[in-house]
Amino acid sequence: MEYRKSTRVSLKAHPEFNEKWLQEQIVGDVQLLGLGDLDVKDIERRQPGFGRLDMLLFDPESNTRYEVEIQLGATDESHIIRTLEYWDNERRRFPQYEHIAVIVAEEITGRFLNVINLFNQAIPLIAIQMSALDVEGVLTLNATRVLDVALPAPEEEDEPGQETDRSYWQQKSSPALLTLADQLLAIINDQGPGLSLKYNKYYIGLQRDGVADNFISFRPRKKHMIWDVRIDRNEELDARLEESGLTMLPYDKRWKQYRFQIVPGDLKAQQALFTDLIRMARNLPVEPLTLIEADSAYADDAG
Repeated sequence: MEYRKSTRVSLKAHPEFNEKWLQEQIVGDVQLLGLGDLDVKDIERRQPGFGRLDMLLFDPESNTRYEVEIQLGATDESHIIRTLEYWDNERRRFPQYEHIAVIVAEEITGRFLNVINLFNQAIPLIAIQMSALDVEGVLTLNATRVLDVALPAPEEEDEPGQETDRSYWQQKSSPALLTLADQLLAIINDQGPGLSLKYNKYYIGLQRDGVADNFISFRPRKKHMIWDVRIDRNEELDARLEESGLTMLPYDKRWKQYRFQIVPGDLKAQQALFTDLIRMARNLPVEPLTLIEADSAYADDAG
């Protein structure tokens, strides 16, 4: 095994690699923080009366937002206070989401780690120490989570959607998952034509003649897609979904959406169920017997 010597580099003292540079690296690859496959919701987000939040990240699977503040060098009192103020401001403005404050610094000393740990007993807070290392002339970044918080168990956008196109989602996700969205759109239009996909920055919605009609929306990821279907919750449907084998996310009470984590094979295995869900979302009748018998018939055919 070959070992390569690394040297710690101070970003704060470096003439080129400043805080803006570090922010750009994280935006380019948000998984550098070790928080998972998150969306970059906003950068330099204006805070009324407070300044600007460095980064706002979003996990659509858990409906969680991360308020991230970055500081080069060692963290200090103002960095901690600023992070908590921005976290508190965002959670008050958008209470429909879970919110977690994230402190990122090159160095988190024992003194301030104790202070952050005290806050963490009442506030969901993560502290990340971001180190820059020179490995034989190549600068690398290494994030270490020095303080964690248990993520709360588990949208409609609170801001106007930013329109994109299919190529944006091809780069962000995969052709197979976009094909899955196409197939679901075909089923939707089988129940009443005229709808098309509307590509937004954070989700793919539906539109009719250019007007949004998001009773169903799609959020393709790298390996699966989050499928949101607006249906009033009921016990009969809950029971059927539990038996279906689909990967379900928590029901969104605010927007009255059933939420699923699906892959292309799910549509073939559960086409009758998907069709019924679409009909329910469009307020079309679904016979109670069909709910049970259609899946049984499909299972017999598949076997």
